Amino acid sequence: MALLLQLRTVTGLRGRADRIAKAVFRGLSFYTRVLENCEDEARFDETFRWPVASSIDGNEILEIQVFNYSKVFTNRLIGTFQMVLQKVVEEGQVEVTDTLIDDNNSAIQTSISIEIRYQALDGTVGAWNDKEFLETPSVHSEGDGRYPLETDSLLSSHRQGLDISPGKSNQQSAEKSFRSKGKEKTKEHKAGKGVFSAMKLGKTRPSKDDHRKQDEPAVLEAEDLDRKALLQGLEPDTISLASVTAVTTNVSNKRSKPDIKMEPSAGRPMDYQVSITIIEARQLVGLNMDPVVCVEVGEEKKYTSMKESTNCPYYNEYFVFDFHVPPDVMFDKIIKLSVIHSKNLLRSGTLVGSFKMDVGTVYTQPEHQFYHKWAILSDPEDLTAGLKGYLKCDIAVVGKGDNIKTPHKANETEEDDIEGNLLLPDGVPPERQWARFYIKIYRAEGLPRMNTSIMANVKKALIGENKDLVDPYVQVVFAGQKGKTSIQKSSYEPLWNEQIIFTEMFPPLCKRIKIQIRDSDKVNDVAIGTHFIDLRKISNEGDKGFLPTFGPAWVNMYGSTRNYTLMDEHQELNEGLGEGVSFRARLLMSLAVEILDTTNPEINSSTEVQVEQATSVADQNCTGKMEEFFLFGAFLEATMIDRKIGDKPINFEVTIGNYGNQIDGMSKPILRRKKEGGDGNEEESELLQNSSEDEGDEDGEMVSVSSSQPMKPLVTDRNYFHLPYFEKKPCIYIKSWWQDQRRRLYNANIMDKIADKLEEGLNDVQEMIKTEKPHPERRLRGVLEELSSGCLHFVTLADKDQHHSSRTRLDRERLKSCMRELENMGQQATTLRSQVKKNTMKDKLKLVQNFLQKLRFLADEPQHTIPDVFIWMMSNNKRIAYARVPSKDILYSIVDEEMGKDCAKVKTIFLKLPGKRGFGPAGWTVQAKMEIYLWLGLNKQRKDFLSGLPCGFEEKKTARGQNLPSFPPISLLYTKKQVFQLRAHMYQARSLFAADSSGLSDPFARVFFISQSQCTEVLNETLCPTWDQLLVFDNVELYGEAHEMRDDPPIIVIEIYDQDTVGKADFMGRTFAKPVVKMSDEQYCPPRFPPQLEYYQIYRGNSTAGDLLAAFELLQIGPGGKSDLPPIDGPTDMDRGPILPVPLGIRPVLSKYRVEVLFWGLRDLKRVNLAQVDRPRVDIECAGKGVQSALIQNYKKNPNFSTLVKWFEVDLPENELLHPPLNIRVVDCRAFGRYTLVGSHAVSSLRKFIYRPPDKKAQHWNMTGEIVVNMEPEVPIKKMETMVKLEANSDAVVKVDVSEEEKERKKKKKKGGGGGGEEVEEEEPDDSMLDWWSKYFASIETMKEQLRQQEAAAAEAEEKEEMEMAEGKQVVNKRGSMAGKGSKAQAKNKEKSKAPKDDKKKKQQSAPELPEKKNKPRIDELKVFNKELETEFDNFEDWLHTFNLLRGKIGDNDDNATEEERIVGRFKGSICVYKMPLPDDITKEAGYDPNFGMFQGIPSNDPINVLVRVYVVRATDLHPADINGKADPYIAIKLGKTDIKDKENYISKQLNPVFGKSFDIEATFPMESMLTVAVYDWDLVGTDDLIGETKIDLENRYYSKHRATCGVSQTYSIHGYNTWRDPMKPSQILSKLCKDGKVDGPHYGPGGRVKVANRVFTGPTEIEDENGQKKQTDEHLALAVLRHWEDIPWAGCKLVPEHVETRPLLNPDKPGIEQGRLEMWVDMFPMDMPAPGPAIDISPRKPKKYELRVIVWNTDEVILEDDDYFTGEKSSDIFVRGWLKGQQEDKQDTDVHYHSLTGEGNFNWRYIFPFDYLMAEEKIVISKKESMFSWDETEYKIPARLTLQVWDADHFSADDFLGAIELDLNRFPRGAKTSKQCSLEMVTNEAELPMISIFKQKRVKGWWPFVARDENDELEVTGKVEAELHLLTAEEAEKSPAGLARNEPDPLEKPNRPDTSFIWFLNPLKSIKYLICTRYKWLIIKIVLALLLLVMVALFLYSMPGYMVKKLLGA
Repeated sequence: MALLLQLRTVTGLRGRADRIAKAVFRGLSFYTRVLENCEDEARFDETFRWPVASSIDGNEILEIQVFNYSKVFTNRLIGTFQMVLQKVVEEGQVEVTDTLIDDNNSAIQTSISIEIRYQALDGTVGAWNDKEFLETPSVHSEGDGRYPLETDSLLSSHRQGLDISPGKSNQQSAEKSFRSKGKEKTKEHKAGKGVFSAMKLGKTRPSKDDHRKQDEPAVLEAEDLDRKALLQGLEPDTISLASVTAVTTNVSNKRSKPDIKMEPSAGRPMDYQVSITIIEARQLVGLNMDPVVCVEVGEEKKYTSMKESTNCPYYNEYFVFDFHVPPDVMFDKIIKLSVIHSKNLLRSGTLVGSFKMDVGTVYTQPEHQFYHKWAILSDPEDLTAGLKGYLKCDIAVVGKGDNIKTPHKANETEEDDIEGNLLLPDGVPPERQWARFYIKIYRAEGLPRMNTSIMANVKKALIGENKDLVDPYVQVVFAGQKGKTSIQKSSYEPLWNEQIIFTEMFPPLCKRIKIQIRDSDKVNDVAIGTHFIDLRKISNEGDKGFLPTFGPAWVNMYGSTRNYTLMDEHQELNEGLGEGVSFRARLLMSLAVEILDTTNPEINSSTEVQVEQATSVADQNCTGKMEEFFLFGAFLEATMIDRKIGDKPINFEVTIGNYGNQIDGMSKPILRRKKEGGDGNEEESELLQNSSEDEGDEDGEMVSVSSSQPMKPLVTDRNYFHLPYFEKKPCIYIKSWWQDQRRRLYNANIMDKIADKLEEGLNDVQEMIKTEKPHPERRLRGVLEELSSGCLHFVTLADKDQHHSSRTRLDRERLKSCMRELENMGQQATTLRSQVKKNTMKDKLKLVQNFLQKLRFLADEPQHTIPDVFIWMMSNNKRIAYARVPSKDILYSIVDEEMGKDCAKVKTIFLKLPGKRGFGPAGWTVQAKMEIYLWLGLNKQRKDFLSGLPCGFEEKKTARGQNLPSFPPISLLYTKKQVFQLRAHMYQARSLFAADSSGLSDPFARVFFISQSQCTEVLNETLCPTWDQLLVFDNVELYGEAHEMRDDPPIIVIEIYDQDTVGKADFMGRTFAKPVVKMSDEQYCPPRFPPQLEYYQIYRGNSTAGDLLAAFELLQIGPGGKSDLPPIDGPTDMDRGPILPVPLGIRPVLSKYRVEVLFWGLRDLKRVNLAQVDRPRVDIECAGKGVQSALIQNYKKNPNFSTLVKWFEVDLPENELLHPPLNIRVVDCRAFGRYTLVGSHAVSSLRKFIYRPPDKKAQHWNMTGEIVVNMEPEVPIKKMETMVKLEANSDAVVKVDVSEEEKERKKKKKKGGGGGGEEVEEEEPDDSMLDWWSKYFASIETMKEQLRQQEAAAAEAEEKEEMEMAEGKQVVNKRGSMAGKGSKAQAKNKEKSKAPKDDKKKKQQSAPELPEKKNKPRIDELKVFNKELETEFDNFEDWLHTFNLLRGKIGDNDDNATEEERIVGRFKGSICVYKMPLPDDITKEAGYDPNFGMFQGIPSNDPINVLVRVYVVRATDLHPADINGKADPYIAIKLGKTDIKDKENYISKQLNPVFGKSFDIEATFPMESMLTVAVYDWDLVGTDDLIGETKIDLENRYYSKHRATCGVSQTYSIHGYNTWRDPMKPSQILSKLCKDGKVDGPHYGPGGRVKVANRVFTGPTEIEDENGQKKQTDEHLALAVLRHWEDIPWAGCKLVPEHVETRPLLNPDKPGIEQGRLEMWVDMFPMDMPAPGPAIDISPRKPKKYELRVIVWNTDEVILEDDDYFTGEKSSDIFVRGWLKGQQEDKQDTDVHYHSLTGEGNFNWRYIFPFDYLMAEEKIVISKKESMFSWDETEYKIPARLTLQVWDADHFSADDFLGAIELDLNRFPRGAKTSKQCSLEMVTNEAELPMISIFKQKRVKGWWPFVARDENDELEVTGKVEAELHLLTAEEAEKSPAGLARNEPDPLEKPNRPDTSFIWFLNPLKSIKYLICTRYKWLIIKIVLALLLLVMVALFLYSMPGYMVKKLLGA
């Protein structure tokens, strides 16, 4: 439904002025363009369209206002016209001419002429009369009748798809939402108008803008706009701009945007690495286990070692899996972690529990990893069991080029909060439940044949059977499990009605379900088609969310082409890899999820996949009603056809599903109209038989025409051909039947359009930022306005869809959730809009990007409907290339927003090669470029299907459709033809692709337009060609109406090639452009002409490959011939031959610049053609001018240049964005004047090298007044304190608070828990105890704290912002900045933490609340950078830049040559570009040396000797190098000729080795300046493998102003662990810096003050030496200045602090994937200075030897396990076993307390455990051989945990385990005073109990419970033990020795055990009597009798034979 208004003319106007009109309906207003200098008549001739959602009521009013337009003031109203729409509603169309009325409602003589029509819901439209709008004489320049202000509309409130049209009730709100936000209602109208008139500049731009072309939007000069806005009382911060899009996007209504990216990236394999660290397991269920962890990724399995008898094993083992597969395959792989109990060589062990997650889930995590998270183990065999334990692990997935930031690994003191760190993605609840996933498979249709027809024919001949050639079944894969349906023999339309049931935890951590139809075959089954269901798209986890649900719906499967071949080269496509190139089948299925109630006893607890029968789809309704669809296509152009196929006739085939397919399309002619119907199903046939007769007649028995006629192509040029579709354009049309589920697609289309608009807007904003146009934030506001109104519009449109019948549950739920999301997004956009300010721009832009992703996600409809349309190019009946058009993009709807974005539009599509053939270079060349028009809709809606075609054609129909109006044509004959001349102004290209082995290219550009092409000249050896050439295409014939050409010219394709002397030119990239069109009746004058040069991004495949700077104009050749065209001026007979240069108005305006070049030296030059580079020279070239460096005479001896600075003058464009690149080329001068190119580098943007003389007025540093910088180390202040940075002229005091910080206190806070009070105060660390490592660990704590704080601060800032918004007040933030203690202040420049003033007060008040612990000495810290030092200090390129020289062509395939491999050396130097002439004062400065030009004060580049001291602290996360998943790392260092391999000090079997070493190397810069630090893996046999290496450029560090030679410490001390390392003292460094920087100072004053420039610093002035003597010194003061050197005016910059940097280790064999990280730092000392002191000792801390003595006194309440043989009494033979974790083999047992009847045992038994302990890391260090075959001992670090177990001793069978307790010696519950107080709480409820550490308490005694799990997996107490723990150092233990058990020395007394236990030995007779007499009397009697009986029988048998014989013989 829509209301259309054509505003024709306004006549009878008075005077002469600029006129503008505004039309308003339902609160939505449109403005016309501005007509300049009109006199009495204003011819607007514009059409407006209001789509309306609810029918128009006859009483509604349309209002038109006409204004005199003013640029500066408000527009003046001339008059208003109002019309009631009653007549319009009745008649559908009305023409009116009427007078206007003025403010006083009196008529004036001005009259207006309009035509209105109303298009009602049924699609009926009043017919236009003869005066078709289209033929109006002067069509408005911006075309696009409906959206008149294509680019000039500067307020989004009046156009483009924002045409919100709610009913009247919404009128106010709609109106309001469009007004400038935040105004009070009274001002509303005025404000809205004001903004508009302020911004509506339209065509009347002032002349200074004349060089802008019209299609580039009007962007107001910023100051104008602000000024006007202020006049109108608006704040500039609320102004927003509508679209300012560049050429490629101002696509109007007849053409849709082409897609520039070509190559399919989906199916291409990539490198991935999955690294998994298994740290430990806890709370495993089971008794006395020997657990092993099995890590499985996809098919690969790896195992950890086995830990004996423990429920909480500690592994810390690292596994790496490498893959080379396509991303889709990778992300579907399942990671499975399972814990197995007692696995060994012979038996596989039993599964305790497992955990599954797919790789994709890990990859979508931030940083692609889970770090230190606990996986919940559950038993898949037993659903009711609940949880089986926790496994702590790190999982990371790295693709090529991802760098993983490992969180910094410090000593792991943080308490293991398992519940808070579960291994689950955000938003997944920790208690996951079991759920059943029911996947119902109903039936499939449209299967292709999967057997060769020969076989079938043989069968048919022999057996006479004719069967379908496919035996399909469906296989579903989910979470690593597979389920299959039954096989349906020989059926193209199999019917299954089966359901496959998976049982899996919910929400599952596997994102996709893979559904595959397979063909069962005796040899091997093959996939027919694959579909993935993404669970995120079919469920919603929000509060109002829904469980996954799907269908019943059809899913379409795509894959390889349908013609069956034995070896299908595209089989992979059927597996779901890559983009399918043809329809394969569709499957009707549904999915439902049911959460299981595991308490229900009937439940089947197996998780095996089950398959059972299901009912068929009863309700046809939900799959949709069958409808007849009509697809129409017209081929308007087919050009750029690859020459390989150019000699055979070519035709195009279009298919939708199987309709139109030549192979199967004819397979079943069941019904007359079914020929093209492919495989109809029952439903369909029914539908067809009932179809009404008249419909048939009307169509005149329409048969589909699905392919064009074959035609022979003509030659365009050497590479391409074209088809001669000149005036005759072939058409195709297909009828097909599908279930009508268009609603789904409509909703998706609305969202897609919102998203497209948003994306376009964001591209605009980024373009504005990139080209530095003023006020990108205003455009962003406009984008947000468009977004919010678009979202609201979606909600109103979708709302009426709520009650649609044929919908599945998913449809309903999705609709609800989309509406919620979009409504929410609209509100957020509105809120965001008000927050967008200049300074918040970047962050807000990121947020808006998230909106875009979310919209795209929502718009993707999971339940398919109509299959996609495929267009195949056939040559000689072979399928060559294809394009796939999603059906939703061409779907028609009467509501505009719902229409597909390419429906009824001409779209340029590029055909590509199918499948793997399209990978790499083959996929980048265009197979064919087509202009195609498509329309898909219901057959009954098809009357407008030609409406979008360019006008001016006649339809040619088949004979039987001749006189039927709506019968589709088979071709279109264009009668109208326009002739044009195209001028392509090819100015230059930059950053092109290197296509030759020299690393350069010989580029030329080829321009294609319609069927013509031309080339620019070839420029040799450059990546930045300036062609400066005009290409003229004459007699370009375009078919269609003239005015349409003006708005919708076809696109121009520009391809860049590299000319090769032999063979064909290599393709280097492609881009598109739209020309600016001038019709013959238009003037060639500003603002549109001459066109401006613009940048076009060049693409090669999916990657960008440079930019093209060009302009294109298409000029109509009128009746007067070419003489009317603007002349082509400019000389043609230049030395370049007949080449036209770009004409003057278009080429850039130039001015004179001087380019100074600093030549420093060349480094690391590789050989060229096997010869070494000996005498290199550097040539610099820019815009045709250049300069050469001096020749380096002997590169080996000294690679630096003798002359440092040279310059040249050059003409460069005034506009900096158009500056050409500067080329650096290095050549080697060989004998006989030969040159060889070594390598080259193109500086694509000179921007950062442009010198702009400082502005005298804006002097930033005021040099008067002193500024005191006050240092107060005394006050302990919270970690984050704000420091307000004030302008230099105020003399406030800047406080830098150096806060107190003790690691101990922090640890206390963590450990203290509730019982902090009981804790014994630990001794203060004594200076002698502190070493470098104390400092290091303290610093790491600080770093972590800082990260935490930054996160908190960011969150706080955000909250604050929300609050401010709510209150609507503006708070001006002071530039806050972080000043923690020392090392923190370093973070100042980088992370400005904003803290407003009022916040500061609060902070200061809160400071004193801290616990007062001033007596603690502070540990000095250093700065730990968790990245390389360079990244923190901008690569140390403050004046010396490094340019990489490249050679060699860029590899075509992603996998080969990376940038790294192409580097052949580096040029060091710098560039300075400035406009001539320079202001005098610069050259007149004191000490200005003209030889150095702008490079004053640079050091000399003569060779210099330096002592390099490399400190290597440790490595983390090394990549395992040995089979056992470990490595034996050692350090190797290379610098110049020095090569140190520290092989003998390798660290055995360790992936996180602590090296703690320093190496001294003497080096000579510049020859030896690249330091390589590598970590190798030591191997006993064979060569050692490189694990990874890192390279450091020492030279840049050495010469940098940041002074990276030796980091500045936090404090100055002359002894102890923090000794000053630099040979120069702080005061010497300071005076040198002041001298070099020409800064006045330092002046030391009394009272601890020092003045540098105008800054005054204060600080302490005394220092203690070793003996505690105090001395006066200025060093502290000097150091204070150094640590704040960046605050010093002019010369200041941040100095490198004392630090440790973390560098990634890389391995050249695995480019781009981190192999671990190395923590290290480098100090450098010049040899001509005094020598530095000895290196700091950072050798790893040696573990301290301790001895733990455990005395087991007694046990109590131990459960009784044995029944007595005789008495049947319960008793236990108790003994206690103990060991320290990791030392199971040294376990110690007490003696046995036999026959305890009460569970009491007395032992008095002493265990002694000696161990080595690292205090700092709280770990025990164990060295032991891993196995008997190990070469050497491996060092393990294990948490200090003591395990005590209680056992029942058995003489003959194995002992029974009764219970255990594990005590972490660093924090375990204090033992209970008595046995009674000892309870289960002590184990389960650790959090609330006071914890103690044996290392602080030294001696502890008490009762602890033993626990075990009962049958129900509940913990229960199985005994209690009274024990005493006593910890001694090795020395103390020697002094007071004690014996094991009860032995000397210091023996323990024997336990006093009650005699029940020894009853047997004391009085045997008594016990026997007791037994016999009481219990067993009768039993014994019975036994005796039985024995007697037995004896008698035996005797009888014995004597019988003899007796018988006697009798017989009668003896």
